[in-house]
Amino acid sequence: MLSVLRVRHFAIIDELELEFGPGLNVFTGETGAGKSILVRALELVLGGRGRSDVVRSGEEAAEVEALFDLHGDETLRARLREAGYEADEELLIRRVVSRSGRTRAYVDGRLATARQLQALGAVLADICSQHEHHSLTDPSTHLEALDAFAGLQPLLQEAASAYTALREATERLEALRRQAAERGEREDLLRFQLSEIEELDPKPGELEALETERERLAHAERLREAASLGEHLLYGREEAVVDVLGRIDTELQQAARFDAALQEPLQRLQEARALVEDVALELGRYARSVESDPEQLARLEERLQRLRRLARKHGGSLEELLQRRERLREELEQLGSVDVVLEEAEAQLRQARERAEAAALALRERRREAAERLGEAIGAELRSLGMGEAEVRVELRPTEGREGELQVAGARLTPRGIDRAELLVAPNRGEPPRPLRRIASGGELSRALLAVRRVLSGVSPAGLHVFDEVDAGVGGAVAEVIGRKLHEVSRHHQVLCITHLPQIAAYADRHFRVEKRTTGGRTQSAVRPLDEAARREELARMLGGVQVGRAARAAAEELLRAARQHAAG
Repeated sequence: MLSVLRVRHFAIIDELELEFGPGLNVFTGETGAGKSILVRALELVLGGRGRSDVVRSGEEAAEVEALFDLHGDETLRARLREAGYEADEELLIRRVVSRSGRTRAYVDGRLATARQLQALGAVLADICSQHEHHSLTDPSTHLEALDAFAGLQPLLQEAASAYTALREATERLEALRRQAAERGEREDLLRFQLSEIEELDPKPGELEALETERERLAHAERLREAASLGEHLLYGREEAVVDVLGRIDTELQQAARFDAALQEPLQRLQEARALVEDVALELGRYARSVESDPEQLARLEERLQRLRRLARKHGGSLEELLQRRERLREELEQLGSVDVVLEEAEAQLRQARERAEAAALALRERRREAAERLGEAIGAELRSLGMGEAEVRVELRPTEGREGELQVAGARLTPRGIDRAELLVAPNRGEPPRPLRRIASGGELSRALLAVRRVLSGVSPAGLHVFDEVDAGVGGAVAEVIGRKLHEVSRHHQVLCITHLPQIAAYADRHFRVEKRTTGGRTQSAVRPLDEAARREELARMLGGVQVGRAARAAAEELLRAARQHAAG
């Protein structure tokens, strides 16, 4: 729901801020007061073309801000997420047009492109005015409207699921066929790579083990000398460490007879002497085991180089080389059974195609039934809106496809089936049906869109509907019917309507009067919300002209009473 619209330096508007409510919001006022300028401002902030001529004379830039209240509207928030916007409870859109014609758009304070703004605007609002005609004049939305009218959601889900399954089965089969065509060449390459790895036969952790052994062989002499020296000093020479510790042991044993406090250090000394003897013996064994072996060192160096070179070729590490060996084995095994897999994939593709075709044809059949009913319903609405000879047809045609695309029954298959739809309207008897977007009269188009909205009430994605010129060329009873239908649409959607007719304005939930004033020698447009008393006066003015008499006020009161009764019923 649009909660606030703020406009600065736009056309003849200097500055204004309007707060809207749910239901039907109506704007009235004298011709030329600036009512349609508000719609143009709203069109601009929702992605309409920005031109420098909208900037108020004497100002550098025009600015429009729209604040949308999304509280409780999960459907709208879900559609906004699909459009790429994570909206919370409110969404603020701002558009600035400079005197040079450059524009800037902001969504919740972040810069946005005109294309992004247009996509966002299509989700938030449907505007029908003399300047813009939004989503319902776009044929790409008509199929969605038809499906919503017919209640085809379960069939649509099945069609989308079948389409995805068919696409995946097609892609898998194509990949397998490419694999089969390249199998011989691919097998040769894989076997060469695998034999290269298996010839070397790397083992997990081998690089680290080889590097450790290489270091031992490369420094064998140094290692042997160090171990031999350690054994000699600890055990082998006269006055070796072990001998010194033995003499100390003997002395402490004798002394401990006179003081038991020496028993603990004596015990620790004996443990140390035993440990030193063990270390000396181990160093001796190590020294005798270390031998220089230049040939073995050369063999280690060569294997290390081969392992590292092959590892770099297949990923960079020994672990990745081992993983590559397993993948090569698996792929060779798959290539060996590709004929069997191809047969299975072809069978799966046939099943997926049959399912997709059944779902698409079922949708087409239901759509054909619903298209006739939808056309009749919209036509009946148009006739009740003063277009007594209007006829509506919902034309269904197959989607056009190109070679290589998924097709069913000669039509391009999409997640929504194989159909496209378009609303065609013949406003007068004898005229050929024309697309909704090509209806020449702004009033006729507004009424056509109102009729569509009335029929589709409750299933339209947009939360805001704006109507300008919906009352063009009508009056009396038809005007009252239009007012009722606008109010009925506003039970499901917020509606903004500009009207010259009191029969329509009487149904407003919130009524605004647009006035043109002259301040400081400059003309400007102002808007004020009307309370109940001011509403009666405004309706009386619309009924009676410049001189508002008792009869006009009575007629205005009667209009309001009738509107309240209809709303309550």
